[in-house]
Amino acid sequence: MGRKFVVGGNWKMNGDKKQISEIINTLKTGPLSPNTEVIVGVPAIYLEHVRTNLPQSIEVAAQNCYKVPKGAFTGEISPAMIKDIGVNWVILGHSERRQIFGETDELIAEKVAHALEAGLKVIACIGETLEEREGGKTEEVVFRQTKAIAGKIKDWSNVVIAYEPVWAIGTGKTATPQQAQEVHKALRQWFCTHVNADVGNSIRIQYGGSVTGANCKELAAQPDIDGFLVGGASLKPEFVNIVNAKQ
Repeated sequence: MGRKFVVGGNWKMNGDKKQISEIINTLKTGPLSPNTEVIVGVPAIYLEHVRTNLPQSIEVAAQNCYKVPKGAFTGEISPAMIKDIGVNWVILGHSERRQIFGETDELIAEKVAHALEAGLKVIACIGETLEEREGGKTEEVVFRQTKAIAGKIKDWSNVVIAYEPVWAIGTGKTATPQQAQEVHKALRQWFCTHVNADVGNSIRIQYGGSVTGANCKELAAQPDIDGFLVGGASLKPEFVNIVNAKQ
């Protein structure tokens, strides 16, 4: 059985109830391809509102969570809380969490492990900076980030990997389909070698980095790109075109 195409929309710290209602209506109107799994990453304060108002066919994700079920961690939310309001997914390790908030490979791996143990599904993000790419360190960086997660978990069935070159997020720069495919193929080979061939062949690897309605079809045509994690475009009507890129 082939890998099901999966498109995530990461709203980041955007939206109010009015704008969110417009996005929900756009998603309801669609039409969205039934062959694509759709997940929207929602600010924590609106998670329950969005889960209540979106069709069950569209999944909802928190944009972050902590590595323990509860405790004295002001401002954090736990996987247990996310599950409690009927949300099944979380995005972890996004480059903004790594770059702006200083989250380490180790912390992200611990978060991924706990979220999975608590019953959430995880979009785990990896990716290199422009300096790292220009220094020829792309594979070194993404393998290191992936290895940290692999050291903490055994079951990959509820994990989607999102490869997001940091230099292409929100910059308007996009890796060419060939550049993206090259990294996706290398990652798949890494899983085959360091985890096992079953995981390597079945794990879904999204591409994220200035994906738009204009470039999504060419990216989706690459054999090892199994979907997208979309930022700014997920707030716009063109997100429907991105969801349908694989048709």
